[in-house]
Amino acid sequence: MLRGFYTAASGMLAQQRTQETLANNIANMNTPGYKADQATLRAFPEMLVQKMESKNVPTTNGTSLPTKHSIGSLHTGVYVQETVPNFTQGDIRETGMQTDLAIVQGNVPDDSGALFFTVQNEAGEERYTRNGNFTVDGEGFLVTNQGYYVLDMAGDLIQTNGMDMTVSPDGMIETAGQVVELGMAYAEEANDFVKEGNGLFNGEAGAIPAGVTFTVKQGALEGSNVNVLQTMTDMMTAYRLFETNQRVLRAYDESMGKAVNEVGKIG
Repeated sequence: MLRGFYTAASGMLAQQRTQETLANNIANMNTPGYKADQATLRAFPEMLVQKMESKNVPTTNGTSLPTKHSIGSLHTGVYVQETVPNFTQGDIRETGMQTDLAIVQGNVPDDSGALFFTVQNEAGEERYTRNGNFTVDGEGFLVTNQGYYVLDMAGDLIQTNGMDMTVSPDGMIETAGQVVELGMAYAEEANDFVKEGNGLFNGEAGAIPAGVTFTVKQGALEGSNVNVLQTMTDMMTAYRLFETNQRVLRAYDESMGKAVNEVGKIG
């Protein structure tokens, strides 16, 4: 019976984490470039239950042999193994700001592949983002709204000397009398990326291979790809499953109470 407690409790914890993931998606429904997380559930290792007994052998010594019979498999609950970002394209909306950029993916051969802007975090390390809500800092460098430097294809900072710049559909930035190529990266397995907060991703990405096409749209932003209606439906489903496991846990608790307080009581 104690195993039933653990199974029901693990179900409640899994649904709680799923609910937290969905709530975070809803909270970021208006965040540019946000990619919705999906919680993946996995069952704990399955156990094979067997009945152990002995069989008497008709001998003069009354020998008995141990035997066992398979009863069946037993699952011990589920858990959230990981949360995986969904890298489908978000809606593109016009903003009119010259420093706002949006990646419009064209032909991407592999469904798990995705394109990113390359930026530099506070530790000087390269990271990737789909949030093109850029601006210019006091020194004239192109940065994200969180202050991370936007990089070019050579991995250098982009000096704009002001907000006046022109970005071509292929990612060439013309500003301050010079032309630089916006740092773009392609990840073949974007699902392996890890979110670090503030729209940054950490993972393996490199040069854009042949056959992958894209367009950089200036004066526009990619919205989040959160499907609000589907997310609300999933939240209701997770809540009902949580309540179901809660009722099972309460039933086990009542049964244990009777076993302790009533079974074997002398009248």
